[in-house]
Amino acid sequence: MTGKIPEEMIEQIRSQSDIVDVISEYMQLTKRGRNWFGLCPFHGENTPSFSVSQDKQIFHCFGCGAGGNAITFVMDIENISFPDALVKLGNRLGIQLDIQSNSMSKESQSYSKKEEKMIEAHEFAADFYHHLLMNTEEGEQALNYLLKRGFTKELIETNGIGWSLPTWDTLSVLLKRKGFSLEEMAECGLIIQKESDHTYFDRFRGRIMFPIRDENGKVIAFSGRIIDSVDEAKYLNSPESPIFHKSQVLFNLDKARTTIRKKRQVILMEGFMDVLAANQAGVYNAVATMGTSLTTQHITKLKRLSEQIIICYDGDNAGWEAAKRASEMLHSERLKVEIAVLPDKLDPDEYIRKYGPENFVQQILDKPHAYIAFMMMHARRNKNFQFENDVLQYIQEVLEQLVGRSSPIERDLYIKQIASETNISEEAIYAQFRKLEANNAKTFKRAEQGNIQTKQIELQQKKSLSATERAERLLLSHMLMNIDVIDKVLKSDDPQPFARDEYAAVFVRLIGFYEEHGSADYQRFLEILDDSELRKIVMEAALVEHDPEQSEAEINDCLKQLKKHRIEVEIKKLIHDSLEAEKMHEHKRALELAQTIIQLKKSLSAI
Repeated sequence: MTGKIPEEMIEQIRSQSDIVDVISEYMQLTKRGRNWFGLCPFHGENTPSFSVSQDKQIFHCFGCGAGGNAITFVMDIENISFPDALVKLGNRLGIQLDIQSNSMSKESQSYSKKEEKMIEAHEFAADFYHHLLMNTEEGEQALNYLLKRGFTKELIETNGIGWSLPTWDTLSVLLKRKGFSLEEMAECGLIIQKESDHTYFDRFRGRIMFPIRDENGKVIAFSGRIIDSVDEAKYLNSPESPIFHKSQVLFNLDKARTTIRKKRQVILMEGFMDVLAANQAGVYNAVATMGTSLTTQHITKLKRLSEQIIICYDGDNAGWEAAKRASEMLHSERLKVEIAVLPDKLDPDEYIRKYGPENFVQQILDKPHAYIAFMMMHARRNKNFQFENDVLQYIQEVLEQLVGRSSPIERDLYIKQIASETNISEEAIYAQFRKLEANNAKTFKRAEQGNIQTKQIELQQKKSLSATERAERLLLSHMLMNIDVIDKVLKSDDPQPFARDEYAAVFVRLIGFYEEHGSADYQRFLEILDDSELRKIVMEAALVEHDPEQSEAEINDCLKQLKKHRIEVEIKKLIHDSLEAEKMHEHKRALELAQTIIQLKKSLSAI
């Protein structure tokens, strides 16, 4: 299929793509009443304002205004064109579209052209490394090493694992031959420029290569593991670059997303080798941070997918501390967090190799510790209850976790446990708990009052649409529902009624849409708009409620208000020009302007 996509094909894909199923592949939705709700993927928020209507097959965020149907959601979430989104949804339904158009050759719009070239180079390098591992004598040693470590060929293929030659400039030469800018290749971390003579050499040499992908599956970095040297670092990672930001990347998210959605649960690990080991154990909902602590950006991505997180970090001291920090961050975001604790200072990869995959799943992942139970375990570490200070510190640490975060049953359970461990009476522990709770309540009340004031200000700002802005939105709403409204406006004295440029832009595109399609269909119109901000305007207008019996009166009122606005703007401009003319002693011109202003004011009062 080339050129234009048949309308019946578009309608088939749209009608068969249930919007709840499509959006659920990218984020977690919870049903409330007739609609589904979740945390908006297009702006940061803690309270779900993203609504999906299964009846109407549309979504809308009351926070940022984003909205549309299943096709435009995929366009926005993946930053791809309409044909690309159509192909993606078609593939879900088993409908193959062979589209050859300019849009299909474009990469994701979330990257600049320069960054697209960097990604293209990473994809090329990944294919080259993988070929070396699987098909050459030079890669045999590395391949055998992986197979002995328990990697299957299927796992190696699925993850595109490869091998970099020990030579200094093999990749550099190939990249130059392919027409890539070596300066850009050094900027994105594939190669390095020598300071002495400004020549280039490969960053990764003689290492097993593990591609790092973004959440859409594009290779953006590598981690290389040495196998036969003790003088170099075991792992060498790509540096931060325009396309690779460790604070934002979760390894395996592109592959794990579907399983996470089905299980409604994420396994969070520290390293990508742990995730690959978990995959070998049949665990496919695992992701890992890339050599950095958990960040707010990571949490934002996790929150959209699931409310249940199991942390499975290393069993050494550093792993315990990292698990504590991560669990506190996740718990503060009101996520249900549990911690799977590994014994003997083992990491998940080591545990699986030592005890086997079934044991890992049944004894570790299936038996995680609740958040407060883990915090008690952490607080007990390195404390000797023979010493009074250690006892007091332990009680204080645990009670701080219970305040404001636990149910009465949990409090009773854990305070009984503290009393049993420390030989301090439950009454004394409860007295200390109530004291902490009172202090916490005062702090919370002050913070809550501040939040209420902030929310009220934000709400007032959102609601404070001017009469002109309301008129524009309502008029566009009528235009989206009835093609005759466009005809009426175009035949009037002012065929361009809108005040704001973005509304005028939508109006022009809507005229073109009606010329081609001949009937009102705001969902189809949304799909032809390549600007997400314009789609927001259309969606907000489409959701405006109006009385069908009062349509004619509403349209006339809108046109009157917009005409008044244009005259008021013209009057302000002429008053300014008149004052400038007087300053320049151009009295005749000032008089002419004043007369024009009088005439405009008369016409304004007549509307």
